[in-house]
Amino acid sequence: MTTFLITGVSSGLGRAFAQGALDAGHTVVGTVRKDADLTAFEALAPGRAHGRLLDVTDDEAVFSVINDAEAAVGPLDVVIANAGYGLEGVFEETPMGAVRAQFETNVFGAAATLQAALPHMRARRSGHLMAVTSMGGLMAVPGMSAYCASKFALEGMLDSVRKEVAGFGIHVTAIEPGSFRTDWAGRSMTRAERSIPDYDELFEPIRAARLKASGNQLGNPQKAAEALLHILDVPEPPAHLVLGSDALRLVRQARKAVDDDIRTWEALSRTTDFSDGAQITSN
Repeated sequence: MTTFLITGVSSGLGRAFAQGALDAGHTVVGTVRKDADLTAFEALAPGRAHGRLLDVTDDEAVFSVINDAEAAVGPLDVVIANAGYGLEGVFEETPMGAVRAQFETNVFGAAATLQAALPHMRARRSGHLMAVTSMGGLMAVPGMSAYCASKFALEGMLDSVRKEVAGFGIHVTAIEPGSFRTDWAGRSMTRAERSIPDYDELFEPIRAARLKASGNQLGNPQKAAEALLHILDVPEPPAHLVLGSDALRLVRQARKAVDDDIRTWEALSRTTDFSDGAQITSN
């Protein structure tokens, strides 16, 4: 059986991932922020569901929880940096403090979680690091600039880490969900206040549609958990696990747009090389 550590298991996909792993007979260390959520989580599978209180923006606490889990529960085979939240708002209207807070949780919280687990996995020459990014880490939509920026940043970090640890037998996977039937767009969403009428025509329909869709999204969290468990049993797990047909469609559209732009401006891009092919060197 496998031992997981998953941050943010009180609700949403984190809870679904933890429930799926527990139902399959695995052991899960799950982090939450409230005592009541800790008690509820441990009741899911007494003896195999181990709750820990944690604010992932507290670096020292993150390292302490993971080191304690390794000592008290056992070697962590899979670590999933899931804790995060959405920040909705037009870029010009979003306070810088809100942007920084978004990065503190979605980027630095995930970074601390993965970095704390790495020494243990490296010593064992095995393990699987995962982080929940989003389809918004591979494509962007208006009104979610801070959120998408945080997920793009996480994608870049994971791509680099993957190449650093491949020689140690450690896998790294970015989990990129589309819209799932969780409370992400409801109580888990922070919304910047509206203040600039010029954006009304663009953004008000987007906000209204997101609120209307909350609770009726296409994605099934249980099936997302099944997909995650599936990749643990393959010899070469994916670097990118896109979840949901909506995510597949939107990510493909975004990647095509980038490819088209590169192709259109390829000739101009090439003009910036030294014409003789000489390399810049330093003494």
